[in-house]
Amino acid sequence: MIPSFNQSGVLPPFLPQPGPTVSSAMAPYPTDLLEIAQTLCNSTERRDILLGLIDYRDSLRAAGITNGFQWIAGSFLEDCENQRQRPPKDIDIVTFARRPASAQSQQDWVTFYGANPHLFDQNITQSDHKCDAYYVDLHLPPEAIVSRSRFWFGLFSHQRDTYIWKGLLELSLASNDDSARRFLGGAYAP
Repeated sequence: MIPSFNQSGVLPPFLPQPGPTVSSAMAPYPTDLLEIAQTLCNSTERRDILLGLIDYRDSLRAAGITNGFQWIAGSFLEDCENQRQRPPKDIDIVTFARRPASAQSQQDWVTFYGANPHLFDQNITQSDHKCDAYYVDLHLPPEAIVSRSRFWFGLFSHQRDTYIWKGLLELSLASNDDSARRFLGGAYAP
């Protein structure tokens, strides 16, 4: 369930009841793309951004990145139309995933990573999908995963200008995005 915007125009970092000491009441909130479409896509700009995210997710899965989840963040999760008098420009996303079967060794991973800039280069993901996309390799040692998770959560759980604490969403890579695409009126792209 996606909570409503709070008085600051952001998703709350935790649900007031039961409070911040209950992990299921804290961000990132698990959801799916259909719920995001139904809850947050009330304009053409938001619709186009979410369709870009769906296409990006399709590209990840087509490349073999299927086992993981994503954190969704940024102004897309804010009431920026009322707070800043403008729509969101993009969606911030951090993909936490295991390497594809074809890229398990470090050498194969380096080759795969370099051969797929459309998945890992923020300039390309931004222009092609309106996604400010980042990646955390779950093949790394646990200490590195924790460090990267801390960094991304710390960065995206606060507004850049005001430092207001805010919530994030979490999506499984395994979820089917077709219902969200249909809801948004986007053509299916296999």
